[in-house]
Amino acid sequence: MLRDYLPLTFVALQPGVAYARPAQALPETVTLDDPALQVMTDFQSVTAIIILPGDTVDEAHSRMIQRGVRLLLVVDQNRGILGLVTATDILGEKPVQVAVQRGLKSGEIQVRDIMTPQERLEVLDLAEVRGAKVGHVVATLRKAGRQHALVVERDAQGRQTVRGLFSATQAARQLGMSIQMSEVARTFSEIEATLVR
Repeated sequence: MLRDYLPLTFVALQPGVAYARPAQALPETVTLDDPALQVMTDFQSVTAIIILPGDTVDEAHSRMIQRGVRLLLVVDQNRGILGLVTATDILGEKPVQVAVQRGLKSGEIQVRDIMTPQERLEVLDLAEVRGAKVGHVVATLRKAGRQHALVVERDAQGRQTVRGLFSATQAARQLGMSIQMSEVARTFSEIEATLVR
């Protein structure tokens, strides 16, 4: 049965070889009127960076630096979403407060101690995002005063799956300008006026 199939030839693996990873190619530049999906990190094209709740805050920080991200999804052993942790959580007051309250050393603080739990997360629906523009995303992040927004997709039964992520930093990079998160803008013209400043 296998007589028609010659074996393949093995070769030696070279030192320092990396492995292929999915890559999403977002456009380098966008405008406020471009489709919102052009600034969304799509987890069907890019692997979400995850961490376990029992990992230390130091491990989370190292992973963020290594992967060049400022948000990690906190997952259980079955990759169910338990929450998220951001660089602001790690580098802000939360770890200090937890250490003082519980008498812990900084290296003992776990992700679960400072993460935003699933029940407190608000997300955007992919169905609405598909019809939105970049300006809508910027206005949404500004109004909420957030650096990130998760995007969920619903299946036929209405069950959610986290499909992607908006990042104010990523949007600003693609827009070629900074986005001030402290002011609330409600219209494209207000956003454009703020971005031009």
